[in-house]
Parts: sequence; C-alpha cells; structure tokens
Amino acid sequence: MVHIYSMNGLNIALDGNSGSIHVIDDATYDLLSQFKKPFTLEQAVEKLQGKYPAESIREVWEEIDSLVKKDLLFAPEIQVSDWNNININSGLKALCLHVAHDCNLMCEYCFASKGSYKVAKKLMPEEVAFKAVDFIVEHSGKRKNIEIDFFGGEPLLNFDVVKKTVEYGRKIETPAGKRFYFTITTNGTLLDDEKIKYINENMDNVVISIDGRKEVHDAIRYDAAGQGTYDRILGDALKLVRSRENKSYFIRGTFTSRNLDFSKDILHLADLGFDEISMEPVVGKGEEFHIQAEHITEILAEYERLAYAYVKRIKEGKPFKFYHFNVNIYKGPCLYKRISACGAGTEYFAVTPEGDLYPCHQFVGQHEFKMGNLNTGIKNNILSERFGKANILNKEDCRNCWAKLYCSGGCHANSYYADGDILKPVELICAMQKKRIECAIMIEICRLLEGENSFIK
Repeated sequence: MVHIYSMNGLNIALDGNSGSIHVIDDATYDLLSQFKKPFTLEQAVEKLQGKYPAESIREVWEEIDSLVKKDLLFAPEIQVSDWNNININSGLKALCLHVAHDCNLMCEYCFASKGSYKVAKKLMPEEVAFKAVDFIVEHSGKRKNIEIDFFGGEPLLNFDVVKKTVEYGRKIETPAGKRFYFTITTNGTLLDDEKIKYINENMDNVVISIDGRKEVHDAIRYDAAGQGTYDRILGDALKLVRSRENKSYFIRGTFTSRNLDFSKDILHLADLGFDEISMEPVVGKGEEFHIQAEHITEILAEYERLAYAYVKRIKEGKPFKFYHFNVNIYKGPCLYKRISACGAGTEYFAVTPEGDLYPCHQFVGQHEFKMGNLNTGIKNNILSERFGKANILNKEDCRNCWAKLYCSGGCHANSYYADGDILKPVELICAMQKKRIECAIMIEICRLLEGENSFIK
C-alpha cells in the first residue's frame, strides 16, 4: 500500500509494506494518487493526458515501474505465513513491578484510580519483588537482556524495596547469564538528593511525569490537598536529568481536551532543558477532559505545528527529541516486533503487590485479565492465546493500513477500554499516530536535505 502526502513543501510517497520513502515531484504525486496498485503506461496516460506532456508522463511511469519491480512501491502484503516463519518469541523479556498500589497525588486522568487500581492500597513486599526477579530469569529463555520496570502508583513510596530488588537482581544476573535493565517511573514529588543519586547510578532509564506549562500541569496533577505540583517537581527533575551523564530518561507529559495547544507544553519542556520528551493524549469516554472526535482536526494541525517548530529548532542548533517523532526510517525494529508490537500478555507482564500477573500495567485491576501469579505461572491459557494472536495480521482494521508496520497495531489496552476488544484499534488514536508518523518522516527528510546529522542511527 502506497501512502502519499504533502507537508512543509514536500511531496512524500511511503510504501507501507517495504518501508521505502520517496520524495516526489508534482507529476509523480498526481499519478500515484490515481492508483492503489501497479498500473500500465496506457493507464497512466489516460489519467494524466492534458495535464502533462506525454513524454513527461512516460518518464514518470518508467521511474515508478522501476521501483515497483524492486518492491519499493506497491510491495507485496505481509502474509500470515510470514508471521509463522518469523515467530521467534524466545521467552519473557520484561516485568512491570507494581511496587506501590498507592500514590501521593490525585491526578484527574489517572487510569490507575489514583494509584490504587480499584483495590486496597498496598506496597509490594520484598519477597514478592525477589520472586518476580526469579520468575523472569526462569522464564526468559535464551534472552540475555531482561527488564524490570518499577511502577505504581508512585514507586518511590516503596523505595527500600526498589533498592533491595536492584541489589538482588545484580547479585543473581551474572550466575544466571543475564543482564538486568532497570527502569523507574515517578511523579517526581518525592525526589531528593539521595534518591537522585541512587536512580542515576542504578536505573538504566527513568520516566518523570510533567505535563508542560505550570498552569496546565497544576490544573490536573495535584495532591490530596488540591495543590499543584509543578514547583515541587521541576527543580529536582532538572537536577536528576542534568546529572544522568547521557543515561536514558523521558519527561512524560499528558494532554487533554483542556490543552489542545499541547505543542506549547512540549516546547516549554524543551526550553527548560529537557531534551527527551513524550506527550500522550487522554482518550476515553465520560469525562470532559477526554479527547473526543470533535478535537481530532485541531490535534492533527497541532502535531504539524510542532513538526515545523521541531525542524526550525534543528536548523537553529537547538534540537530535542520528541518520542513520537523519533521514528527510524532506516532500519527500525525487526519484522517480528513490527507485527507483534509491545508483547503484552506474551513477553511482558505486570506484577501486582500480591504477585498476580496481568498482560500489562493498564489491565491491572481488571480481574478478567488476571493471567496467573508468580507461584503458579501463567494459567489463563485462553487469554494467553488471545494476546498471542493480537498482532497486525489478525487486526482487520490494520491489514490495509499504510502505517501498520510503524505503529504495530496500537495499544491493546486502549482498544479494550474504547471498544471492549483488544483486536480493534481506536480510530482517534490511529488518526493521531498516522499524523505523527507523517511528521516524523518529513522531519527526517528535512534533516537529510539540510545535511544535518540524524538523531537515529
């Protein structure tokens, strides 16, 4: 499937199945816009005669035809048999440890019911955390690199268990022939010099939640007393980031219907000195701050505005990385990952303080999605099979989408909460994702045309 679009003065053709990208002239754009499959010279002339000279049409067609023969345009669709040939699931790759089903904030949009996940508030005991470490080692197969994510609620409420778990993992990883990759996600309010030092020495990645401008952040991310948290977070977050010495981190923001001008929040965070930023939409039903269909036109335009500002900052020597524009157009994930996405429910599980296993952190608290526990392993085989088949080849809406090998079918949890079906992508989220991919490709082309170094190698 060939997708063509124009942005920032560029005509771009993307072959969704091969991943090839072409900057094209107006005649090529006009011709490709007429066809959904390969076409003959006679068909090309019939469509464009009178608009372009016959010789120009022939030259354009010959160039397109040469790309078709190389499978760089109208490349063949991936078949289910291709999936069967590359299904290389080699064991568990990551566990998300809910070390705290509790939180010191009351963020309005929190999917985790203010950190409790609709169950009793509880901190994970160290024996459960250690058992989780043993579990991933035992079930990771031939994988050498495995991941433990410390999550909540707010994981810093259980910081001692976090530290003991890291210590335990480091103790057993070499004898087990593994290498642990530790990450932590925090709202930042409990950071201090001691925690910053520990996180920077021991966490391979850290995610800190800041929603952008002070007035935006404080209006929705507040504590039990209703007080905003921007000022409490900012200084320590900057201190942590500045002392990470090139280790990975993300500042993760969230935008709602209240700040559809979210590009200003992203640029605000970049101006503060954060250069690894993500900003996620709150899509749902029932709350006035949820993104709805009537917001989508404005949101797509806002992504374009952000993309133009992004290009401008690159030219000015002030680049930063926006997660959704960080698309690798050269190599990218292997075909297996492009088809299977995040691996929730197959290679990745969330662990509750009691040791129960769920497909991912967003399903925790939904008892119908409990898949087992650390003592018994995965027992819900029907659910396991269901997630194993949740790939783009089995998602009807994805099969004919040009973006499928870039988004991998989207988030299973978003699909479930929107439509009750993990195999049905959310239309609003798909529209945003496709626009972000268009922007990311345009940005990378502009960088190449300007002779700039790519962020992505």
